[in-house]
Amino acid sequence: MSATMWAVLKREYLQRVRSKWFIAATLGAPIIFLGLMIIPALMASQGAENERRIEVVDRTGVLFQAAAPGIGEVGYEATLAEAPDPAAIDSLRARVERGDLGGFLILDQETLSRGAITFVAEKQPSSIRSFGLRQVIVQTALAIRMQDDLADVAGLLAGGEFDLEVLGNSQGFEDVTFIQAYLGAFFLYMSLLLFAIQVMRSVLEEKRDKVVEIIVSAMRPADLMLGKILGVGLVGLTQLGIWVISAILIYSSGLPAVMAMNPEANLEMVRAAIPGMGYVGLLLLYFIGGYFMYSGLYAAVGAMCSTDEEAQQAQFPVIMLLVVPIVFVTGVIQDPDSTLSVGLSFFPFFTPILMFARAVAGGAAAWEIAASAVLMAATVVAVAWLAGRIYKVGILMTGKRPTLPELVRWVREA
Repeated sequence: MSATMWAVLKREYLQRVRSKWFIAATLGAPIIFLGLMIIPALMASQGAENERRIEVVDRTGVLFQAAAPGIGEVGYEATLAEAPDPAAIDSLRARVERGDLGGFLILDQETLSRGAITFVAEKQPSSIRSFGLRQVIVQTALAIRMQDDLADVAGLLAGGEFDLEVLGNSQGFEDVTFIQAYLGAFFLYMSLLLFAIQVMRSVLEEKRDKVVEIIVSAMRPADLMLGKILGVGLVGLTQLGIWVISAILIYSSGLPAVMAMNPEANLEMVRAAIPGMGYVGLLLLYFIGGYFMYSGLYAAVGAMCSTDEEAQQAQFPVIMLLVVPIVFVTGVIQDPDSTLSVGLSFFPFFTPILMFARAVAGGAAAWEIAASAVLMAATVVAVAWLAGRIYKVGILMTGKRPTLPELVRWVREA
């Protein structure tokens, strides 16, 4: 890397990372995400504190002691009512109506004989808690009646186990996989568009302010273009790195606290929904490849235009190269092995979004990911050669935007 290219890279990087917008966007996104996790969980936790406190009227004398651990696992804080007489029932009902108590259970001989349970509550409990509470009581009652091991009875009442074996390479469509693939693809679309447009605006700004004539007198146009592309790309990697580190910190420290606030949440399901390092590696690979392709194209667009209005019109074909894969991404995720999905994912300008989506959805083999990386690298070289020739001539041109034949002539003469 030449000294002049390094100077441009350093200027582009420092100018952007020191801006208020970069700091606000980089630090604001993890804070907002953490707030969206904690605030609803905190509100739910505070609102449900009294709802979780229940008392149990045990007229059998044996059910509460055996069922108490299971009731706690469901999410209720259960205590044994002192006197199971009618007056005590009226007192408990009054406490529930005042909001001092979440509810109370009545367990009697009917509970032991046929699993009949009476639950008086302040509010309608969630279906998860209702089912869990009923299951705990019924399992306990059945175990007492059968004088058998609770674990065996629990397995039968839970419905047994269902093992699924799929023959072939096709994988089923899962909600978690779809969300991971779609959000990652959409993030790539937004980040590639955002940072590539920053390269174009940087070129336009210097060209419009007549600063570029002075700059190119001291360095080669190719060094100027590459310095801008690398500087803005390093800004994107910095932002992405901060977000990844923030996500790791939130996962390691914030997630357990959130799960403790909401006992009904399924921790294993939440953990399964969190992407692993392989996901981050794919995201990084296709961000870098896609950025260098599109930033070169946008640098060429900025060099051939003189105003923002011209640039908005000239960038339409480049934007379509990003819009088309987003249109197809849902179908690609749902059917990653189809001929259309495979073909579209190997088109170089669609590869960053669609091959990423196929890989996360489980439809791309390792050799396909490697081949797409090689294909992107070759396309980056071709785009850099083409964009460099247009940039070399267009950076000093003003006036009317060049036509397609004129662009061809620029490429030949450069």
